[in-house]
Amino acid sequence: MKTAEIRRRFLAHFESRGHLVVPSASLVSEDPTLLLVNAGMVPFKPYFLGDLPPPAPRATSVQKVVRTIDIENVGKTSRHASFFQMCGNFSFGDYFKEGAIPLAWELLTSVENGFGFDPEKLWATVYLDDDEAYDLWRQILPGERIQRRGKEDNYWSMGVPGPCGPCSEIYFDRGPEHGADGGPVADEERYLEVWNLVFMQYERGEGKGYDYPILGELPAKNIDTGLGLERMATILQGVENLYEIDISRPVLDRAAELSGSRYGAGEESDVSLRIVADHMRTGAMLVADGVVPKNEGRGYVLRRLLRRALSEMHRLGSRDPVAGDLLASVREVMSPIYPELDSAVVASVIGAEEEAFRSTLARGLGLFDTAVAETRASGKSQLPGDRVFTLHDTFGFPYDLTRDLAADAGLTVDESGFRELMARQVAAAKADREGQRIGNEDVSVYREALEQGPNVFTGYEELRRESTVTSLINLAGGLLPAAVAGDEVGIVVNITPFYAESGGQESDHGRFVFDGGVAEVLDVQTPVAGLIVHRARVLDGELTVGTAVFAEVDPSRRAAVSRAHTATHLVHRAFRGVLGESATQAGSLNAPGRLRFDFHSPRAVPASVVRDVEDEVNEVLLRDLPVSAFVTSLDEARRLGAMALFGEKYGNDVRVVDVGERDAPYARELCGGTHVSHSAELGAVTLLSESSVAAGTRRVEGLVGLDAFRYLARERLLLGQVASAIKATRSDEIPERVNDIVVRLRDAEKQLERLRADTVLASAGALADAAAEVGAIALVTAQAPDGTGAKDLRTLVLDVRGRLGSRPAVVLIASAADGKVPVVIATNEPARAAGVSARVLLDAAKAQIGGGGGGNDDLAQGAGADAGALPRAFAAVEAAVAGAGR
Repeated sequence: MKTAEIRRRFLAHFESRGHLVVPSASLVSEDPTLLLVNAGMVPFKPYFLGDLPPPAPRATSVQKVVRTIDIENVGKTSRHASFFQMCGNFSFGDYFKEGAIPLAWELLTSVENGFGFDPEKLWATVYLDDDEAYDLWRQILPGERIQRRGKEDNYWSMGVPGPCGPCSEIYFDRGPEHGADGGPVADEERYLEVWNLVFMQYERGEGKGYDYPILGELPAKNIDTGLGLERMATILQGVENLYEIDISRPVLDRAAELSGSRYGAGEESDVSLRIVADHMRTGAMLVADGVVPKNEGRGYVLRRLLRRALSEMHRLGSRDPVAGDLLASVREVMSPIYPELDSAVVASVIGAEEEAFRSTLARGLGLFDTAVAETRASGKSQLPGDRVFTLHDTFGFPYDLTRDLAADAGLTVDESGFRELMARQVAAAKADREGQRIGNEDVSVYREALEQGPNVFTGYEELRRESTVTSLINLAGGLLPAAVAGDEVGIVVNITPFYAESGGQESDHGRFVFDGGVAEVLDVQTPVAGLIVHRARVLDGELTVGTAVFAEVDPSRRAAVSRAHTATHLVHRAFRGVLGESATQAGSLNAPGRLRFDFHSPRAVPASVVRDVEDEVNEVLLRDLPVSAFVTSLDEARRLGAMALFGEKYGNDVRVVDVGERDAPYARELCGGTHVSHSAELGAVTLLSESSVAAGTRRVEGLVGLDAFRYLARERLLLGQVASAIKATRSDEIPERVNDIVVRLRDAEKQLERLRADTVLASAGALADAAAEVGAIALVTAQAPDGTGAKDLRTLVLDVRGRLGSRPAVVLIASAADGKVPVVIATNEPARAAGVSARVLLDAAKAQIGGGGGGNDDLAQGAGADAGALPRAFAAVEAAVAGAGR
């Protein structure tokens, strides 16, 4: 049975039994505690927690999921994957165990409309003391095929206080050839879990792991079930693992073809091919949902997956670009369900990441070769953990790639040292995130505020209105009955004209005026769906819950932000017109008078193209086009050609913003932000810069309105001052005059450099003549004139060493330059034969003057911090030379 048919039968089964079919949410989670959706129930959390009313009492979905906690097992087992699709059916206080168990059994065993499992091969597990579930299963299965298990296997919670409850899991017996007899408790490779039924019936308290108290029963009992689509396809298609099903095997086979491998030829290469097939699918799905490769957050997850897949292809022998061909295979099998994979942006982002990785790989291989050479020179056979970590952290080398390259070179790697450094980095990143937290991240207080009812936004139509305070929030946690002058609190009102930060648009500022006082609004956010919270400082009076207030949005800030947001739409449209439809938005910032616009492009955009975009946008301003908004269905908006931002999540009803006449607008986008009423209100748009922010993503920054005029006026003034200084009569003469000055300046610097070098080298003969005899070794120690840099010191040291002839010689010269103490030490071949090393001597000098540096036995250099300690450094080096010469 094809995966598409399994998916269809699952949804049809539950839809015919009163369940609302809900489309998959984006992989980018709205939950602030998650980077990515890692379970099928994540989009339904607000309904289970009671934050929002569910759209129906019963629902079903096939949810896209990415889970990387078990990434090391991907490719090595039959059932681990980083991307999978979780089929689920959900009940929000409707049916419970008595409904969930028969619904699952019917779908699994029905031949005509279900999956046709042999009932004799199905087993069930229940929680230890869940007699209710056990009794329900006894009506279906014999007791010997029902097993009780503990909390680790058959109890569910979100890991924090909230809903929890026992589980019942259904297993399929694949037969004795797959493992030992005895049910799931004996062997989970033979007995494969196919469905997990979660019975949310209790509320848990604080605690770690499985040690937490049960506070009581939930007022409404819920059902959350999960059936892995890929795992079900593995069974129904009769293949050994989920990498061989119809939506994975073509990618695997293409990877084998591109690398010159053959699947089934050996376990090691088979694991590599399975990793490639899995990670390329996952990477494509993440990019299709708007994630771009970065070195942090979900972007790091994507980068790690793509580079691991590419490095596995390298290990298999592929040396040519492969991402485009692999992506084509992913699209072939996945785009019938997920058409967003066909976006040109997906190909652009993944192609740019491969190009960046291939360049990084080339540089990293040089570092690897150096590390191998140094390891061998030291007489060791293990690559140090810090080198392995540097290859991973700086060059993106997966650990497996470094380990295999080291094995090819006859070395092992210090895995424990590498893991320790990785753990330190994770801990440091976690501490950094903790340190950057602003306000209260415990959303329970916001849920409590939401219980007073969602607040209504009226800011599209008005900037001032009367309202009532429904909640006051202590930003450190908890609700407040009142706030007085000096307090900074979260204010929730029933109706607000204040725009909350979203979609790249900064929030409104303003104030709440009430009887006897005023509160200044500093920020506006939506911490949970349906709740707008105003962070405000009470300037005067006492504000209490229930107080009538008059909300006033700062009109000048709103107007400036709105101009920037409309300008962003115009810039977006102009770039797509010049670069093609793949140049879609990847992020933005709309602040008072300025904008930042990120867009997809595989390479830098020429300055001439940026100027063309700027010209086109300003021509639109002169046309004074109307700007309007309307609400319609998502399908209708798409039919009308509205631009949906890449990776954004939209509901059934969307707001469409047009710039231009409704029948033929210049720009049309889905947008919830605020805008001007006519394009001429923007005044002017000036684009300041174009740069890279990530692989395949570019950024332009610009100014709008009065800020743009002020910038241009300041630039004109500065240009006039430059023209006056260089005696240019016209502005078009300035570039040539400046270029001529730069050329003459460089010539003068070269002459000065030659004079300085000649001056330094003039002392070489005298220094060589003054060499001290330390045993059989000639030693020169000297301090060059202040300001002599490391480059000139090195030239002088080598010249002096050459003048000392064939006798054993050591030359050390230092100076004081730019607040540092550069030191260069050189030895000749006879000195090294006598056991004298420049690197060792530098260590002796550094012990006196501090600082760092390094080198080899022939030449070493560093920079200290204490010029006053140079005499002691010279003495220490002389003592070390004397000791080495004995």
